[in-house]
Amino acid sequence: MMEILRHYAGIAEESCGSVVAIGNFDGVHLGHQALVDAARRRARAEGAKLAVMSFEPHPRRVFRPDDPPFRLTPFRVKARVLESLGVEILFALHFDLDFSRKTAEQFVTEILVDGLGIKGAAIGSDFVFGHGRQGNAAFLQEMGGRFGFGVTEIGPVTHEGEIYSSTRIRELLVQGKPRQAAVLLGREWEIEGRVEHGDERGRTIGFPTANLDLDDYLRPAPGVYAVRAAIEGSTVWHKAVANLGRRPTFAGEDLRLEVHILDFAEDLYGKHLRVALVEHIRPERKFDGLESLKAQIARDCEAARAILG
Repeated sequence: MMEILRHYAGIAEESCGSVVAIGNFDGVHLGHQALVDAARRRARAEGAKLAVMSFEPHPRRVFRPDDPPFRLTPFRVKARVLESLGVEILFALHFDLDFSRKTAEQFVTEILVDGLGIKGAAIGSDFVFGHGRQGNAAFLQEMGGRFGFGVTEIGPVTHEGEIYSSTRIRELLVQGKPRQAAVLLGREWEIEGRVEHGDERGRTIGFPTANLDLDDYLRPAPGVYAVRAAIEGSTVWHKAVANLGRRPTFAGEDLRLEVHILDFAEDLYGKHLRVALVEHIRPERKFDGLESLKAQIARDCEAARAILG
């Protein structure tokens, strides 16, 4: 299993001397995966462990705390995806204003050299670090020469001329285009969380739902989606339909993801559920009564079946 370390001081000897891919890795999209692959090649050449260094909370949350939620992969999800890529160590360093004041040279000497004793690093060509964004790829190469670690720098990774980018993936999801976002991610985008008690209204109209709070996740376009759902610990993905919105027919206020799993009758309360968005079916709208709502939900279920195959 992947080792997760949240500090860089006093690291056990067996966790030192790795080759580290460095970045925020929000989304762990195909560009990030190319960076991990570059670190993997250097790790093999050095006979070292493959590691990733990321920062929690995301620096954007520290510098712009009033921004709306934007995470594609909160920490739990990011860690799971990185582990699936064969990463052996995840250094999830705590990021705050004090950390942000470290100079680029301090970042290298205190963390990479004295703390982790790295044998190599892999970064994107646009990677910057240290107070005032002083450090860049050229500076890290120079410091690597001084302290004896190699640096692999990769340029932008593209698909049909478009750069794999967390920002672009967020844009596509906000536009209600999960299929296009999945191309850049290399997988369908997921929201996951603990199933909470809701109004239990869906059960009374024949369409019981599992309700998830979005927490720190990006808010994609509201509306009805064809989705796949999996209970934590299971490899089975169920066909499902989900509504992301505020339930205007019932004057709801909080934003909620309500998932109706097709042909499924188990109790999910308290269980951890993964929900992969496949296709946006329609916008959310207000209905004039329960019967018209039930008829539309039935049509949504049939649309989801057709989409999911």
